[in-house]
Amino acid sequence: MGHERYIAIRRARFNAIGGPVNLPYGTAVEAADGFLERDGMRLCAVVSETAHKYFARDSDGSGLERGRLTSSIIAAVSRQGKAHETRWAKLWADTTACRYRRGDHVDFWVWSHGFFEAPIEDLRHIAALIGV
Repeated sequence: MGHERYIAIRRARFNAIGGPVNLPYGTAVEAADGFLERDGMRLCAVVSETAHKYFARDSDGSGLERGRLTSSIIAAVSRQGKAHETRWAKLWADTTACRYRRGDHVDFWVWSHGFFEAPIEDLRHIAALIGV
């Protein structure tokens, strides 16, 4: 299995599988056998909430932008206010956005792992759709 590059999209300070870590923003890590690793130490599963919170796939060189977009999209749809319902209605109606919704939650939107690894063009589309 090949190695894929990921990058820290914020300071990654947490208790990893192999012990505590404190990685600065922009630190490169590698995915191997379904886990993110740094200097041979397993950090977390690639599909985990921890990985989604602190790291973004960077094999295309767009990891920092990918992380910024996914974080901004999540923050925008989580924000309450006048446009809250409008943002969600736009997501539910958009075929590109729906590709990144987990199908096992019929009445509730949960982002799939694919969202966190989506092509930059798709993330830009979703961000523009909801006004990010």
